[in-house]
Amino acid sequence: MPYKTLLSLSLCGLLTGMAYAAPDSRNTEAQLAKSLQAIKNNRLDIALNEVDSLLRVNPNFKLAYLVKGDVLMARAGAINNFGSAANAPRDMIEDLRAEARARLQRAETHLSSKLAPRYLWKLDAQQKYAIVVDTSRSTLYVYENVKGEPRYVADYYITIGKLGTEKVSAGDQRTPIGVYFVKANLPKNKLADMYGSGAYPLSYPNEWDRKNGRTGQGIWLHGTSSDTYSRPPRASNGCVVLANDDLDKLAPYLQVGVTPVIITNQIDWANEQDAGERDALLQEVEQWRKDWSSLNTDTYLKHYSHKFSSDDMNYAAWAKQKQLVNSGKSWIKVNISNVSVFTYPEQPNMVVVNFEQDYNSSNLSNRMKKRQYWLKQNNRWQIVYEGGA
Repeated sequence: MPYKTLLSLSLCGLLTGMAYAAPDSRNTEAQLAKSLQAIKNNRLDIALNEVDSLLRVNPNFKLAYLVKGDVLMARAGAINNFGSAANAPRDMIEDLRAEARARLQRAETHLSSKLAPRYLWKLDAQQKYAIVVDTSRSTLYVYENVKGEPRYVADYYITIGKLGTEKVSAGDQRTPIGVYFVKANLPKNKLADMYGSGAYPLSYPNEWDRKNGRTGQGIWLHGTSSDTYSRPPRASNGCVVLANDDLDKLAPYLQVGVTPVIITNQIDWANEQDAGERDALLQEVEQWRKDWSSLNTDTYLKHYSHKFSSDDMNYAAWAKQKQLVNSGKSWIKVNISNVSVFTYPEQPNMVVVNFEQDYNSSNLSNRMKKRQYWLKQNNRWQIVYEGGA
C-alpha cells in the first residue's frame, strides 16, 4: 500500500482535537499517525522517536515494529510501500495493514458529545453503563446512563471474527450481531493465556438467535495473549477482543447480568423521530400491562403477533394456556418496573424490552425479570417473543 494512500485519512485532522478523551488506544493511534506522517515528510528521526515511544509502552505491538522497520528502510533509501520488508509473510503484512487502516480511521473520528446510538432507547436505573460495538470501525464505545439517557465516556480499538459478522453456526468464525448482556466475569487466573487479562462471556445465542436457528456459544469480550499487544481487525474466532490495558479500563463499566452489549455492523445514530417512536412503544407496553390486569384475555392476546413464540410454545399454544389460566382467576394485578428498551441492530422496527414484573392474582403471586421482543408490523407494535430474562 503506498504511503500516500495509507495517509489519505486526513492526517492533519488526526493529530489535532485529541484532548476530548485519552483512553490508551486513542493515544496509541495519535502516536502511530504522527510517526507515519513523519515518514511521509522524511522526518525520520521524529518518526523513530514516536515509534520507539510506542514500543517502550507496548513492547509487543507488532504494527509498531512494522512501522519501525519502514523507518529504518527509509534511512537506507526511499520506500513506496507500507510494510515492504523483503521476504515478509504476505498474510501477516496484510493483517497489519488492515490494523493500520482501522486505527487511522479511528484516530480521525471524533464523536460529538451530543451524538447517541439509537439502540439505547431507554436504560433502567441499574444499568450504569451500556456498550455498543461498531464492527465497521473496529471500535467499542462506552456510554454512561445519565438520568436514563446515554452519554459518551470512552472508546477502544477491537478485533472481531476472522470472517466478519452475522454469526449463524458454531465454528463459523463470525461475530454475532444483536443485543446481548454480560453473563460472567472470568478472572485471568482461571483462563488460558490467549484470553489475556480477563474475559466477559456474552449471552449469545440470545432468544432471537435461537428463534432464527443460530447456534454456537462462547462469544466473549476478552484480552490478548501475553506476547501480543493487539490483533488485526479480523482475527478472532468470533469474540470481541481488546488490548489488555483497554480491557482493564473497560472492566469497571461491566456489570454481570446487567450491562447491555449491542453489536452492530455500523452504528445508527439517534434522530428526532426516535423519542416519539420510543414513547409510542412504551405506551403499548403499558397498555399490555393494563389489558393483562383487566382479565380480558381476548384484548390482552391482541398484543401478541401470530408469529409469536415463547420457548416451546407458538401463538396458538400460548393463547390456549392464557385463556385456561385466566379462567381460574377472579382478579389479577400486574406491575412492572426497571424498564429498559433497546432497538435491535439490522432488524428494522424491532426492540428488546426488559423489566421486572410483579404479578399478583387471586391464587398466585410471583416476581420475575422478563424480556420481550416487540416488532412493529402494519404500523402496530406486537410481541414476537416473551420469556424470563
